[in-house]
Amino acid sequence: MRRPGSLEAMAEVEEQRANNRGAVARRLLGELRPHQGTLLVALALIGVSALAQMAGPYLVSLAIDRDIGSGDRPGLLRTMLLLLVVYGVGALAQRAQTQRVGATAQRVLSTLRTRLFEQLQALPLTYFDKRPIGDLMSRLLSDVDTINQFFSQGLTQLLGPVLALVGVLGMMLALNVRLALACFMLLPVMLATTWFFAARARRAYRKTRQTVGNVTAELQEEIVGVRQAQAFNRTDENIRRFRDRNAANRDANVAAVGVTSAFSPAIDVLSTLSTALVIGYGGHLVLQEHLSVGLLAAFLIYVQQFFRPVQLAASVYTQMQSALAGAERVYAILDEPREPGDAPDALELGRAEGRIVLEGVSFAYDAAQPVLHDVSFEVEPGQTVALVGRTGAGKTTVASLIPRFYDASSGTVRLDGHDVRRVTRASLRRQMAMVLQEPFLFSGTIAENIGYGRPGASREEIEAAARAVHAHDFIAALPKGYDSVLGEGGATLSQGQRQLLAFARAVIAEPRVLILDEATANIDTRTEALIQRALSTLLAGRTSVVIAHRLSTIRNAALILVIDAGRVVERGTHEELLARGGLYSELYHRQFREPRGPARVERVG
Repeated sequence: MRRPGSLEAMAEVEEQRANNRGAVARRLLGELRPHQGTLLVALALIGVSALAQMAGPYLVSLAIDRDIGSGDRPGLLRTMLLLLVVYGVGALAQRAQTQRVGATAQRVLSTLRTRLFEQLQALPLTYFDKRPIGDLMSRLLSDVDTINQFFSQGLTQLLGPVLALVGVLGMMLALNVRLALACFMLLPVMLATTWFFAARARRAYRKTRQTVGNVTAELQEEIVGVRQAQAFNRTDENIRRFRDRNAANRDANVAAVGVTSAFSPAIDVLSTLSTALVIGYGGHLVLQEHLSVGLLAAFLIYVQQFFRPVQLAASVYTQMQSALAGAERVYAILDEPREPGDAPDALELGRAEGRIVLEGVSFAYDAAQPVLHDVSFEVEPGQTVALVGRTGAGKTTVASLIPRFYDASSGTVRLDGHDVRRVTRASLRRQMAMVLQEPFLFSGTIAENIGYGRPGASREEIEAAARAVHAHDFIAALPKGYDSVLGEGGATLSQGQRQLLAFARAVIAEPRVLILDEATANIDTRTEALIQRALSTLLAGRTSVVIAHRLSTIRNAALILVIDAGRVVERGTHEELLARGGLYSELYHRQFREPRGPARVERVG
């Protein structure tokens, strides 16, 4: 269950990481570096489009001053045709560069999603222990989509006008310095206005990305837990809690829209003032015959072109701030340290015998709260060791250290005499299979779910694995048999049927070490009987680590370890532990409600 306030704590950490937005922007633009060739072509096309925008108003001034002023009808026609060609070439160049930049953006985002997925696959399990899956999904989908919108739409809309802006400034200075300088008087005001709104938009859009992550996380959790919510009559409370998170997201977006919606009118006011300045001061120069009417008309067009990129920035800026806020959250994942790689001299394990040894193993998820303390035991090849104890005693943690889902904080875990940290993870995990209390099934066919344990397995091998755990009969009874498509999590099957498929998946992997984590805890009596008949086949010749809730299932284990508060407090066979009258005996008699005999407590640390 997610700890209360964990999302808020994560938000504070991300706020600290987001201090340098310029670095995030440079890193995001750096994603375009592998596509420099295509972008250079796009920039050349942008240059053509910018030249067309620069030339257009000048041709208008020639038409007014030279052709209309002198009554030259053929000259006016030639100028208008030239103006049509110039704007046509500019439009075609604009279309071509938009296509290239858009296609490049999609390739960049496809690569980014792949990197994100690869990173998530490589992160240690401790990372996922602390983060809601819904929030990670929001980063992978929603946050990446905001980057997509900026690259494929905003960037293409802004690049051409911004480059044209440089040319417009040059043309205005070339046509009339005094009028150009008068227009530039508003530049400091425009820059100050942009900076004022930029600072507020950054904060506003960072909050929108955080709140949408909270909403997604809440949705994912409540959808998965809808049965529990209905069973415990918590639906009203869940609706209230979701409304609160949704309202926070709504308010964050309203605040962000309020910032950007104020930016556009501010720029419109500056544009209007600039136009009035050109008409007023330019008209004065015309009356004094220091400026022609055609050049005044050209200046009015240039002023509109001058403010067009700024006006466009009002909408693009929204996308940019949202994209940068999304990029911060995406890069927060990419910057997480991966699961430590294999040691340079790591061994590649062949077929293992299955001897497991733990020597003085301690472990802590959090350094301030140790979970295991000086755990030691040995399991010979083919033996079954059972781990029992109260909930939270550390049983699953012990089992998780063997395949290196976590590394021991101190002490050593060995397989066949090899420190598991000195062998490659892939070769180590090839020796093992794990069946959990809540089996996870994919949204594929039954055959695909069983074959997941060994890619490339034939249909005959899949059916043989199902027969071994007595799953074949219920599978064959389904309308499409092994080709039956499962819903998410295998929800169309019973708990027992899902567990049988998980057993079949473990069998087909042919592991040397089998880890069963409460694998029979939620199974009905009839299904348990089927699995018990299959266990002799499943465990034969394999080293098995069984975490047991039902103590009746581990009576024949070669070694039973009783774990309490992260320590091994008792060890022995079923009969030996019952005779000692210790914690195991207490748990056993409490479970079966049998009276206890005379107690003789003997605990081994």
